[in-house]
Amino acid sequence: MNFLRGVMGGPSAGPQPSGAETIQKLCDRVASSTLLDDRRDAVRALKSLSKKYRLEVGTQAMEHLIHVLQTDRSDSEIIGYALDTLYNIISNDLEEEEQEENLPKQIDDLGSQFTEIFIKQQENVTLLLSLVEEFDFHVRWPGVKLLTSLLKQQGPQVQQIILVSPMGVSRLMDLLADSREVIRNDGVLLLQQLTKSNAAIQKIVAFENAFERLLDIITEEGNSDGGIVVEDCLLLLQNLLKNNNSNQNFFKEGSYIQRMKPWFEVGDDNCGWSAQKVTNLHLMLQLVRVLVSPTNPPGATSSCQKAMFHCGLLQQLCTILMATGVPADILTETINTVSEVIRGCQMNQDYFASVNAPSNPPRPAIVVLLMSMVNERQPFVLRCAVLYCFQCFLYKNQKGQGEIVSTLLPSTIDATGNSVSAGQLLCGGLFSTDSLSNWCAAVALAHALQENASLKEQLLRVQLATSIGNPPVSLLQQCTNILSQGSKVQTRVGLLMLLCTWLSNCSIAVTHFLHNTANIPFLTGQIAENLGEEEQLVQGLCALLLGISIYYNDNSLENYRKEKLKQLIEKRIGRENFIEKLGFISKHELYSRAAQKPQPSFSSPDHMMFDHEFTKLVKELEGVISKAIYKSSEEDKKEEEVKKTLEQHDNIVTHYKKVIREQDQELEELKQRVNTLTSQNEQLQATVTQQVSQIQQHKDQYNLLKVQLGKDTQHHNSHGDTFQVNGFQTEEVSRLKEELEEWKTKHELLQGQLRERESVGENLKSPQLEMGTAEQSSQTSKSGGLEHNDELQKELEMLRSQIQLQAAEISKLQLENQKLQVSNAADPVLGDGATAANSSELEGRLQQEIKELKSEVKALSEEKEVLKQHLDSSSSTVAILQDEKSKLQQEVAESKKEQDDLLVLLADQDQKLLALKIKLKDLGFPVEDDDDIESGDQGDEDEDGDEEEQD
Repeated sequence: MNFLRGVMGGPSAGPQPSGAETIQKLCDRVASSTLLDDRRDAVRALKSLSKKYRLEVGTQAMEHLIHVLQTDRSDSEIIGYALDTLYNIISNDLEEEEQEENLPKQIDDLGSQFTEIFIKQQENVTLLLSLVEEFDFHVRWPGVKLLTSLLKQQGPQVQQIILVSPMGVSRLMDLLADSREVIRNDGVLLLQQLTKSNAAIQKIVAFENAFERLLDIITEEGNSDGGIVVEDCLLLLQNLLKNNNSNQNFFKEGSYIQRMKPWFEVGDDNCGWSAQKVTNLHLMLQLVRVLVSPTNPPGATSSCQKAMFHCGLLQQLCTILMATGVPADILTETINTVSEVIRGCQMNQDYFASVNAPSNPPRPAIVVLLMSMVNERQPFVLRCAVLYCFQCFLYKNQKGQGEIVSTLLPSTIDATGNSVSAGQLLCGGLFSTDSLSNWCAAVALAHALQENASLKEQLLRVQLATSIGNPPVSLLQQCTNILSQGSKVQTRVGLLMLLCTWLSNCSIAVTHFLHNTANIPFLTGQIAENLGEEEQLVQGLCALLLGISIYYNDNSLENYRKEKLKQLIEKRIGRENFIEKLGFISKHELYSRAAQKPQPSFSSPDHMMFDHEFTKLVKELEGVISKAIYKSSEEDKKEEEVKKTLEQHDNIVTHYKKVIREQDQELEELKQRVNTLTSQNEQLQATVTQQVSQIQQHKDQYNLLKVQLGKDTQHHNSHGDTFQVNGFQTEEVSRLKEELEEWKTKHELLQGQLRERESVGENLKSPQLEMGTAEQSSQTSKSGGLEHNDELQKELEMLRSQIQLQAAEISKLQLENQKLQVSNAADPVLGDGATAANSSELEGRLQQEIKELKSEVKALSEEKEVLKQHLDSSSSTVAILQDEKSKLQQEVAESKKEQDDLLVLLADQDQKLLALKIKLKDLGFPVEDDDDIESGDQGDEDEDGDEEEQD
């Protein structure tokens, strides 16, 4: 053990061995020792030497260390030493102490070479993944650090090995749930390296619930007030979401955007902005921009923008935008973030237009931002951010464009001068002495005219007061005047971009431009001169403006017709020279930079030359202008005819698109109506079935009551001879008879009401037939529609028959009740034989009626299925009969109500009749047979005669 003592710093008597010799002895001990303690001590010694003798340990001990990882899994201590040693070998991060000691530098790619050796056998990475699963801190933590270092050195290769390893990514996701913060935090760093530039791994990590866990960690750490752990989580979220449409959609669908709102809830006291908080908030703003980046698919960006508005995230960002005490870099990034959240989203743009700054009096946020843009004392990056915000506000926002241009028109300018409008700020910046303000104002005004021909025409009305006593000049004229005065290149480039945007696709503006006789000579003079490299860009833009004046010329000015302007180019410039100067624009380096993305990003103000939207216009017009220069007058005429034809075709297509959209809306409404009517039909059918069941129950109750009354009548007949009559009993009988007469009158009144309801049902039939006739006359060419109309009429006839059937059943019940009343008042001398015969006949008739009702219900059910099929196949004629069907539905409801009233009256009458019978029985009078219905009024007369004899 002497060599071990030498390595560990113990006393030794002989000469000290070299580092390479010591490492060789330690490697031999690791390979040959049978005792675990000896191998552990040897690995611990290698760990202590691995930083100082990195190359020697890596070349001699790596194979032995990997063997230890494979064979000594049961001892966590030796595994931990082996993992730490491998980490020291592979990692290029040197400790501060080593840097202070001025140790000799290792070659730069030493860690990469050792990593390549380690991953050459893919089993080594798989072994490392299994060790990371161990819960023991001394194994898991060094395993995580080693795997992170491998990913830093050879990221794509290690990613591929982990990707093909069974459950490789899923095993690493468990690190985020570790209760030990140091492992969890290093796990976040590991996943950062794992997810770099690998969409497949990014998707797996996202679907392993990474968003939920990371957002929970950010919340636990205090959101923007958290430490570096929050920063690491935000970097990992950016890796997962940036340029990954699948993960972005998953993030939005999982309602994780709503959880971002608390990040931006900064307090009113914004004085305490630590460096870490600024970093965290900066990354949070960048994460929002990742979701709404203009490079994302338009549909995904739009859905995220809407979600941010509905959850209040946009409102929170605008609060930061208007707050005081916010650091400049955070304010700049917030402006850029708000810009992309509102870009192309009308709802968000409208909200941003309504935001006011907390000033007295309140000013629109747009005005406050424009004041910063045209203020040369503001930081350059902030002015660029404000310009981008203004561009995004106007992008595909004709309403916002109109509001900006309206502030320039004479009818809307505030005469009092109390408030500064956006138009006034743009004009002030356009003609200020600061070239950067000139450029920004020109580009902003060009965006207010982008793809909006009507506003280009309205802007021609703008008049500017140049000096006292001089007449006002138009905005177009003032722009050309400044252009001809030879100002700075940046100012002229901005004005030329504004004029090109203004005149493109607007013949009236071209005519106004040509009406100034000094403009064309100025342009041709600029193009024809041989100027330096800086002026070539101006020459190219002048050529573009002249080409636009030719291409969109409507030949309304005789001296500046297309053919004459072409001849002028041929004489003064030359066609080839003109085309060459026109090509200077697209060949410029700054043009290529501006064409890459919408956000203005310039390293210095001098590089601020081109706007992204203007590069699109150049790309669109460069080719057509080149062709127009070489075309003859006949070709121009043909092209004009083709343009007119195309415009007519476009109008026709637009018209048909509008018609199709309207038809789609009508079809959708008709489908909804069909579904509504189908459900109503089902409800009506259920109501009919319920009413049939109630009628059957009433019949059963009636039969039971009839049997009971028959028994009572027989009982009274057998004891009729024992009754005795006196004066008091006769008066009581007379009173009871009067009550019976009143009930007869009520029954007649109810019959009249039923007849009126039946007449209402007949009246409903005639309007329906008339409407059917009108439908037939209006659609004689559509036989399919007539057949469907007939089917609907059959359905209505079926509903009316159901109403009539219910009325008939109620009438039957009333008739049977009348029979019962007459039977109660009949002659008591009728025999039991007639009662039995009538009862049997009535029972047979009722059974027959029940069978008929069942068959009718079955037929109605079959008809209902047929009608349902027809209703499903129809969508165009249902609306015609909707009103009539609703009326029928109302009548059915009224019929049901009337039926219920009749049933209540019948039940009340039965109770009254029963009470009268009881009173008659108590007075000693016999109760007549209820089946003796033929006697009628004659029975009443006989009863009167009997009463006279008794008196």
